[in-house]
Amino acid sequence: MVSLVVATTSDPASINPAKALLAMPGWQPGPTLEGDVRSFKNGDCVRILEHDKSTIREDHLDFRWEAATGETVDEIIFLSKHVAASARPALTIHPIGVPHLKEGDVLPQGGKPRWAAPPSPRMGRWLILLKKIAESHNLLPEFEITLEATHHGPISTRPTMFIEIGSTEEYWGRQDAARVVALVEYKLRLGLGEHAPVGTWSSKNEKNIVLLGIGGGHYVPRHMDVILKERVWVGHLLSGYSLPMDDPGPSNAKATAESIGGTWKEAIKVAFDATKAAFPGGEILAHLDHKPERTREDCLLLESSPNPQV
Repeated sequence: MVSLVVATTSDPASINPAKALLAMPGWQPGPTLEGDVRSFKNGDCVRILEHDKSTIREDHLDFRWEAATGETVDEIIFLSKHVAASARPALTIHPIGVPHLKEGDVLPQGGKPRWAAPPSPRMGRWLILLKKIAESHNLLPEFEITLEATHHGPISTRPTMFIEIGSTEEYWGRQDAARVVALVEYKLRLGLGEHAPVGTWSSKNEKNIVLLGIGGGHYVPRHMDVILKERVWVGHLLSGYSLPMDDPGPSNAKATAESIGGTWKEAIKVAFDATKAAFPGGEILAHLDHKPERTREDCLLLESSPNPQV
């Protein structure tokens, strides 16, 4: 099985970390995919794919790579820029999907309706070590290290995550930030250098609790607080805007799950199923961000059933 690290030349926050990674030992040229996606290999398990297009439109890279090479894809890690109105410098990690959208909705950032890729099990562990490596390279406190909620494409069926540099052009091209992202990839991924892998999932791990975040803002601070304190694994993170609800109106004396419309239930179901697929044998917990203070009692165990009740 191989990991695909995907970068585009159209984005400095994507191609610069890829170049920094390629400058480290062990890389050799690999096959070209469909005439315009170049590749590089390191050992038996890691491949860098370099293209010139919009990353969120590069659907089905897992299937395309397998068809071209015969190698089974284990995971996909996309390198990208992050854009935020705050303009604050940041290094971010997030899963992908648009599970709240329905057929006919506009897809401004790729994906497909009612879809979410399996989240990469590495996200939580890499977040912790990304912060440590950023600190050792004097990026803190200038850069914020954070998770983001699930959003955008491209379509993938394998465990997937984005690692991004934000949040404006001034920071997208920062070579020190690019090197930190590259070091995370090189040190923490299987088979690179002499480092042990970090974030490899097994149901036999000492802790097998996986957090499914529901509610809150885009940067999921309360979900992240539990993740960092409890060292739980990270599944999908659905912020409030990914849980659209239609007001049942004043005729309903008491709103119920049946009377509130919108795609919120579908979004939770899709996110749960994708998280379950990424963590076989894991205990999926939904952490609800719905009030100022959080305790472990705010977590609702989602039973491993086809239609979890939330």
